[in-house]
Amino acid sequence: MTANIEMIKNIYAGYKGKVANARKVLGRPLTYTEKILYAHLWELPKGQLIGGKDYAELAPDRVAMQDATAQMALLQFMSAGRKTTAVPSTVHCDHLIQAQVGAKEDLFRATSENKEVYDFLESISKKYGIGFWKPGAGIIHQVVLENYAFPGGMMIGTDSHTPNAGGLGMVAIGVGGADAVDVMAGMPWELKWPKLIGVKLTGKLNGWASAKDVILKLAGILTVKGGTGAIVEYFGEGAASISATGKGTICNMGAEIGATTSVFPFDEKMAAYLRITSRADVSALAEGLSDELIADKEVYINPEKFYDQIIEINLSQLEPHINGPFTPDKAWPISKMKQAVKENGYTDEIKVALIGSCTNSSYEDIDRSASVARQAIEKGLKTKAQFTITPGSEQVRATIERDGQLETFGKFGGVILANACGPCIGMWKRMDIKTGEKNTIVTSFNRNFAKRNDGNPETLAFVASPELTTALAIAGSLSFNPITDELVNERGEKVKLDPPSGEELPENGFDRGNIGFVPPAEEGSSVEVIVNPESERLQLLKPFEPWDGKDYLDLPLLLKAKGKCTTDHISMAGPWLRYRGHLDNISNNMFIGAINYFTGDAGKVKNTYTGEYKSIPEVAREYKAKGSGWIVVGDENYGEGSSREHAAMEPRFLGGKAIIVKSFARIHETNLKKQGMLPLTFANPADYDKIQEDDKLSIIGLSELKPETQLTLITKHKNGTEDKVKLNHTMNDAQIKWFKAGSALNLIAQVQ
Repeated sequence: MTANIEMIKNIYAGYKGKVANARKVLGRPLTYTEKILYAHLWELPKGQLIGGKDYAELAPDRVAMQDATAQMALLQFMSAGRKTTAVPSTVHCDHLIQAQVGAKEDLFRATSENKEVYDFLESISKKYGIGFWKPGAGIIHQVVLENYAFPGGMMIGTDSHTPNAGGLGMVAIGVGGADAVDVMAGMPWELKWPKLIGVKLTGKLNGWASAKDVILKLAGILTVKGGTGAIVEYFGEGAASISATGKGTICNMGAEIGATTSVFPFDEKMAAYLRITSRADVSALAEGLSDELIADKEVYINPEKFYDQIIEINLSQLEPHINGPFTPDKAWPISKMKQAVKENGYTDEIKVALIGSCTNSSYEDIDRSASVARQAIEKGLKTKAQFTITPGSEQVRATIERDGQLETFGKFGGVILANACGPCIGMWKRMDIKTGEKNTIVTSFNRNFAKRNDGNPETLAFVASPELTTALAIAGSLSFNPITDELVNERGEKVKLDPPSGEELPENGFDRGNIGFVPPAEEGSSVEVIVNPESERLQLLKPFEPWDGKDYLDLPLLLKAKGKCTTDHISMAGPWLRYRGHLDNISNNMFIGAINYFTGDAGKVKNTYTGEYKSIPEVAREYKAKGSGWIVVGDENYGEGSSREHAAMEPRFLGGKAIIVKSFARIHETNLKKQGMLPLTFANPADYDKIQEDDKLSIIGLSELKPETQLTLITKHKNGTEDKVKLNHTMNDAQIKWFKAGSALNLIAQVQ
C-alpha cells in the first residue's frame, strides 16, 4: 500500500470542494496550478491573490530533505519544541557520496567517512517520526517520484530540484531548511503568490529528441531569470504524450530558469507510472478526480486569458539541444553546435561523458541510452570519452541490472557509480586532468556553472539528454551530430548511429532491490539524538541575536561581487559538504568563489581597517571580532542555484547585516529573510556602480521598516564625499517580525 495513503485520501476527499470554493471566490475558471494552490491555502482568501505581489500562507502535504541540507534543517527543528513532525517527512542520504572508483567502493568509503552524520540523521529521524532513506537508496527526487509524489498534492523539499515531482502532477517547491522547519513544526508556509507561465506542447517527440530537449530549449527562451516568481504549467496534446519520468525531467530542470516550480496536469502516463510503482490505490483515486487534476476546459480554449505568458513548443520539430558552457540557458540546437564550437573556441574533444543524476536517471533514460551503446557495440564502435552512469535509485539500478542495461554499459566501457548525486553536485574525485587544464565534459545533469562538477574553472561543461551524451561519448567530439554525421569503426568502415529507442516502463515491472528504508519509530521520545560535542562535522545551534532596534551605521563593505554570484559561489559544495552540519566550520567557505569587483580575484577582499587582503571568511571574522557588522553588495540574480540555506546562514553567523543587490533569486532571498538578514535591492540598479572599496555604509530607516517602504543607504567614501541611495525590499509584516526577532526560528520557538 502507498505510504501515507490515508493522508492522500483525506486530501482528495476535500479537494473538489476547495476548488469549487476558489472558483466561486475568483468568479472564473482555474488553471491546474491555481487549483492546487488554492486547495492548499491555510485560509481561503476573500478575493483573488495577485501573482508577484501578494503573499499567501500555505499548508504543504509533506517535506523531503536530502542529507546535506537535512543536517541544518533538523538541527533547527530540534529548537522548535515538537515531539514529532506535523506532516509526513523524509530524509534521503544522497549528497555525501563521492564518486571516484565505482558504486561499491564509493558507497563503502562514504558510509565509513560519513558515519557520524548518518548516525545523527537516522537517530533524529527516529526521534521525530521521519522516514530515513539510507545511503545508496537513491537520489531524493527520484525516490520521491517513485514513492511519495501524487497528483494534486503539494510538498516542499530542501533542494532546488524538488520540482521533479511535477512529473506526477504535484506542486513541489525547493526551499531552505528554515522553511521546512516551519512546515514540520505545524506552522503555515509563506510564499509570494506566483505568476503563471503556460507552455503549450504540440506534436510528439521523435528521433533523437527527448523530454530533456524541451527544457533545454525553454531555458534558451526564458534564460536563468525568465521563470523567476512564476510557476510553469505545461499543457497540450504534446504534454500528454511524454512519459511521467520525462515530465519529471522537464520539471526538475525548471529550477534552472528560476521558476518557483513546474507542473503537468494528470494524465494516463502518470496513472501508468503510479500503477507500476505499486500505487494503484493512488492512481484509482486520481482517476476518480481527474476533472479537477487538470485545468478547467475554458483555460485550454483561451489560455492567454489565464496565464501571464504563453510559450508554444512543437515537439515534432524539436531539435536535440546541447546547453553551455558555464550557464544552463546557453542553448545550442544540435545543428548549430559545429559552428558554435568553431566560433567560440570550445575544446572539441570530450574527456568525460556522464549520464544519470536526479534529472535523467529513469528507466526510460537508461534504456534509450543503452540502445545507443548496444548498437555502437554491434557496429564496431567504442567510446572515446570516459563514460559514467549514475542510477537515480536502487529501484532503477536493480531493474536495469535484471534487464541487461548495466551489462551493456559494462561492455561499452562504462563505469557504474553509486545511486547518489556524485559529479552532478561536485562530489567527484576526478583524476584524469589537473586543475586549471582546459577540457570539455558533457552530462545529462541540470547545472553547469564553472567548477560545479569537478572544481576546475577551466572545465567546459555542457548539458544534453542522456542518449545524446552517450552518442557524444562514442564520437569523443562536441561537434558530432548523430543525426547527420558518420563515424569510422574499428574495421575502418563508415557507420551511422540510429535514433535511440527504449521502453518508458519495464515490461516486467520494477525490482525494488535492497531498498534501504528505515521507517520512523512509533514512539521516539526515548531516542537519543547522536551529536558528539567534539565533532568537526556537527554542531548544535545557538539562536541568532535579535535586532537591537538601531539603524546600521558606518559598516564596512565586506565584498562587492562582480557578475554571477550563485549559491555555489557563496557556499561551495563538493568537499565542503562534509561540514553542512557544523555552521562554524562550513563558514570558512563563505564567498570563496565570489569575484571581487575591485580586483577581479576570487575569494579575497581588503580589510578596510588594516588595508590587508585576506580570504573573505578571515576578513569577516576579523570584523566580527571587532564587534562590527558588515554588508555585501551584489549583481543581478544574486543567489541563483541551489536552495542551500548555508549561503544565508554563513553570512549571518559571521556578522553580516545586509545583502544589497540588483536582484535576487527567489529561494535565496527567502533564506536570507528566514535567518534575520536584510535582503535589499537598489531602487536604481545603476547605484551598484557607486559602491567603492573603502566605503563605510549606513542603512537608515529600520525603525520605520514596513512593507513596500524604502530604506536609505548612505555611502561614505574615502575621499570624504558621500552618496545617498534608495533601497527596496520585499518583506511583509511577518517577515519583518523575523528580522526583529533575529530569525524565523526564534519566532517559531516563541510560539511553541
